[in-house]
Amino acid sequence: MSTVQEPTPRWSTLASKPSSSVIRDLLKLPAGVISFAGGLPSPEGFPLDEIAKACQTVIAKEGKHALQYSMVEGEIALRREIARRETQKGIPTEFEQVQIVSGSQQALDLIARIFIDKGDKVLVESPTYMGALQAFDLCEPEYVSLPCDTEGLNPAAFTEEVCRGAKFAYVMPTASNPTGLTISEERRKLLCEKAREYDMLLVEDDPYGELWYDQQPPASLRQWAPERVIRLGTLSKILAPGFRLGYVIAPADVLDKIAQMKQAMDLHTATFTQLISAQVFSEDLLVHHLPSVRERYKTHAKAMLDALEEFMPEGVTWTHPTAGMFIWVTLPEKMDATEMARDALAHKVAYVPGEAFYAGSAVEKNHFRLSFVTVDPERIREGVKNLAEVIRLRI
Repeated sequence: MSTVQEPTPRWSTLASKPSSSVIRDLLKLPAGVISFAGGLPSPEGFPLDEIAKACQTVIAKEGKHALQYSMVEGEIALRREIARRETQKGIPTEFEQVQIVSGSQQALDLIARIFIDKGDKVLVESPTYMGALQAFDLCEPEYVSLPCDTEGLNPAAFTEEVCRGAKFAYVMPTASNPTGLTISEERRKLLCEKAREYDMLLVEDDPYGELWYDQQPPASLRQWAPERVIRLGTLSKILAPGFRLGYVIAPADVLDKIAQMKQAMDLHTATFTQLISAQVFSEDLLVHHLPSVRERYKTHAKAMLDALEEFMPEGVTWTHPTAGMFIWVTLPEKMDATEMARDALAHKVAYVPGEAFYAGSAVEKNHFRLSFVTVDPERIREGVKNLAEVIRLRI
């Protein structure tokens, strides 16, 4: 019997590039580890009863349509509901301004494809969301990193030299991933003024804007420069990530390009989950559901902040989020959070090393991100205590 020779794949240039996913690897942690790593919403916050009811209603009323192909722009019913919610927040929005995408990660991919050619300048916060960097990296931009301070992104960094020729600035003004920081209304206004002054677009990523604890954050950047802002939103954090639903609100010419590109990629986002979500929104079920989610996240954030205050040695600092899911920890400059991650796992605790959140060579290794929403408060305290012991051994 002849031996069948395995084929030698002839990878594309893009597929041949070395790549790793910290997120993917961290979802494979062994049992028993207290994980502050994955940026997953708490499953305790999923509105199971509301979704079950909406599923039944959609099948009963629109079953044949729900299981059919849809429009590339998205179901009008869902686009109307998203526009309604944006309008309720004080920024008038029409459904024609809304494009539905398969999770906000697809939105990042689409934006990269329609704007970035190899070598183009893109401005990003430092640190910034690693998923955005992964999406943009495929198009090989030249990054310019913008510094953040204790109040988040500082618009003073947007000088003429920095902004000249930039395709866009990618920013996360509310509960930034990874720092958890929210910038003030004053900084948002100034950021929009800079965008107009230097003829630049702003890509505003807002996955966590609904997850505030005590006070609603300042308005979207669209309030001050709607013609300059491409706003990204997601239903993953307020409804269910398994639905893979996100949206883009942008000027008409941008939406036209996104729709053209999306049609080539996947034709359209799943009809069924769009209609279920539209049904949930239309009955204002989230109005009653979200307060309990916010309270849960606030409780978990306090548990972690209290534990950090109790156990962390001198020289370690951290952010104090008012919304979202993350705390950013800074170690003494000499320490390497990536190397320390192995010791942390030996002590049954996991985090995301900070170097994953930096663009290009502007890497700082003495930081790490903690996510607190999927761990019970008792386990949060235990995990932070273990982590503090690891740090003490290295200081």
